Parts: sequence; C-alpha cells; structure tokens
Amino acid sequence: MTQALHGRIEVVTGCMFSGKSEELIRRLRRVQYARQSYQLFKPTRDTRDAVDAVVTHLRDQLPCIPVASTADLMRQVNSTTKVIGIDEAQWCDREITAACNELANRGIRVIVAGLDRDSKNHPFGPLPELLTAAEQVTKLSAVCTTCGMAAHFSQLLSQGTEVQLDAEGNVNRLGGAGVYEARCREHFTPA
Repeated sequence: MTQALHGRIEVVTGCMFSGKSEELIRRLRRVQYARQSYQLFKPTRDTRDAVDAVVTHLRDQLPCIPVASTADLMRQVNSTTKVIGIDEAQWCDREITAACNELANRGIRVIVAGLDRDSKNHPFGPLPELLTAAEQVTKLSAVCTTCGMAAHFSQLLSQGTEVQLDAEGNVNRLGGAGVYEARCREHFTPA
C-alpha cells in the first residue's frame, strides 16, 4: 500500500501592506500547534527587518533560513520536513516554481508568500508561474492610504526614490513604509 501524498502549493499574494507575511506566519503557527515539522525560508536579499527572521509590519516574527537561490533552499530542506514556508517569493529566481512542484510531489505542503505585481503594475518575478502551479491562492488586499478603500496596488513614492529595474523590467526597490504605500485603483499611479 502506498502512502498518501498530502503535498500541495499554497500561494498568499497581494500588494504591499496586505498582510502576506502575517498570513504565512499564521499558517505556520497552526503547523506548530499540529506538531508538524516545518522550515521557513526567505531570500537573502530581504534584510529590511532581520536577516534570519520573517518580520511583519506589526513586528510579529518567526525565525527563518535566508537563502541565496532556489538551489540553496533545496539543499537545506530536511528529510523530516512536512511543511515549507517561503516569504518574499517575488525575489526568488525562476527555478522556485519547479522546486515547489518537486517538494509538493514529495508530499510536502509548500506555503509561498509574495507580491504578485510590482509598482509598475507588472507581474512580479516568479509569482505568475507560482500562481498557476498552486492548488490554493489567497489574494489579500490592504487599505488605500489616500481614501481608505480596499487597496490592491503597491505605490512607489517618488520623494527621493530612485527607481531601478531588474533584467526583466521589474521595479527593483526593496522597502516598506516610507518607500511604498497601498493604493486603490483610483489613486494608484504606476512608478
């Protein structure tokens, strides 16, 4: 008799300040309560609040393993791990989707959080592919800082902000409050 696989890919996405990391941490805390082994990863590029922790805007946090690449992440997955969390997946390389599929095919639950669009409103990094690979997608909204309505866009603020593009044309500016604001469609202006 073969063992049932419970592997799956879950993606939590939305704009800046929509609570993606909060939702990732909430799901992983439920994994802890269930006494399942998990590992949490994030790209080494994200050093905003802590190098070795995923930290929410509300200062909640969980320890994580910083990784430089998808290959680095895959080398560090323990054989006993049942759940993998990945934060800030928009900064991962293109191999992340294949890796998430491989992990899910091994029976591992993979929970990925990241921005689906950049501040130019373009699809961001590997997130479009991850969205199509996922069994479950949760798209969160924030609150528009201009009018208070539901926000789905990440507004890059222009005051002294130098916009940099990566090789694929994505806005390549790491930041949080003071660099970005959440905006509704009416008040969003692509950077």
